[in-house]
Amino acid sequence: MRDSDAFQNRPVSMNPKNNLLEIEEHMYILDDVEKPNVFRNMFPYSEIPKIPFNDRIVPHNMPKDIWITDTTFRDGQQSRAPYTTEQIVKIYDYLHELGGPNGMIRASEFFLYSKKDRDAVYKCMERGYKFPEVTSWIRASKEDFKLVKEIGMKETGILVSCSDYHIFLKLKMTRRQAMDHYLSVIRDCLEEGISPRCHLEDITRADIYGYVVPFCLELMKLMKEYQIPIKVRACDTMGYGVNYPGAVIPRSVQGIIYAIHTHAGVPHELIEWHGHNDFYKAVSNSTTAWLYGCSGVNTSLFGIGERTGNTPLEAMVFEYAQLKGDLNGMNTRVITELAEYYEKEIGYQIPPRTPFVGKNFNVTRAGIHADGLLKNEEIYNIFDTEKFLNRPVLCAISNTSGLAGIAHWLNTYYKLKGDKQVQKNSELVAEIKKWVDEEYAGGRVTVLTDDEIVACVNRICLEKNLKIGE
Repeated sequence: MRDSDAFQNRPVSMNPKNNLLEIEEHMYILDDVEKPNVFRNMFPYSEIPKIPFNDRIVPHNMPKDIWITDTTFRDGQQSRAPYTTEQIVKIYDYLHELGGPNGMIRASEFFLYSKKDRDAVYKCMERGYKFPEVTSWIRASKEDFKLVKEIGMKETGILVSCSDYHIFLKLKMTRRQAMDHYLSVIRDCLEEGISPRCHLEDITRADIYGYVVPFCLELMKLMKEYQIPIKVRACDTMGYGVNYPGAVIPRSVQGIIYAIHTHAGVPHELIEWHGHNDFYKAVSNSTTAWLYGCSGVNTSLFGIGERTGNTPLEAMVFEYAQLKGDLNGMNTRVITELAEYYEKEIGYQIPPRTPFVGKNFNVTRAGIHADGLLKNEEIYNIFDTEKFLNRPVLCAISNTSGLAGIAHWLNTYYKLKGDKQVQKNSELVAEIKKWVDEEYAGGRVTVLTDDEIVACVNRICLEKNLKIGE
């Protein structure tokens, strides 16, 4: 039958979302090419990647329910020294508390390859938490699948690389061979009653309609056959995704999500976005995925992950709140506890200007800003950071701080409350002010660091037999 005849015979159906009659314009079948399509026009390796546009716009389509998933113990462990079993369990406890009673952090994925990893999985499962659900990650290998069966996981991620870079150049397969191989492992999972989560690695360099959509259509057929959910994780492995309206796929995040949901028929709640930060777009791309039909956004704590890292979990907590207007039960103060645990117990140094968790993220240093902050902290603080993060706004000390500014710094830095607070007319404040004036009289032009001030405070307290908060 000719294409024109096939088009004329396709059924007309009502779209319940916009109440318009529609005809499916295309039949998406696997394009089993002989040579890899590496989109050399967009990704000329000897040049900076290009972002072309065709001005094809897709509509916003944010699901009613959106959530966060975690890869701290999988992708997050690929770029740092492995966590101990005890550290994994402690962080998992924190994630449970942060996600709140509504399970806003739905799942966390684990490696299964070492005894340490498996011990951590068992200990976390013993906690009995509904959320985050303990899930695994394996390669598309029948040997790896044996590990999932032995532990008794309800869900596992499976690496199903989808770009021709991976299919042809790494796996040395054709698209048909790769698809058949992946589907056989996925069918093995389903036969055991295990829900597969398909990680479409390198989707932002993949042939979306020649491979990704046909593959996802096959997944939906298997889901219907076995009546077991099959999740699709769109993995922006190299951070090439962009959120610009009208950008060309496979770089368009919204274009990818639209294709997976609308043309492959994957339900919102089974689509997940996994982003990397190679081009500083991990957070904006993740939010875009939510806005255009993806329920789950995969993250890691503090963005720790392969190369430039993943989407930071804490960032998406506050993206959610801004989009939905509330936190849906998330306990954001746990974010500060996690940051302190990483620095004190794990020895990981968070860059001081990192939003929400860095030592200086809400510290005002400019003299004119400090003046405004002392009058009303809303002027230079993003929100009530003391309420949501147990991090009161801090005003750095400079030659313009004055006695009040120094007293404010001491009370905030040392978390002094009520009658424990240092007053601006105290001997300690006067001595610090004397030292500050001497520093700037000697030609200093930069603000004083916390370490310098703490050292000064310790020296004065020792010399004058003073104690902070008394």
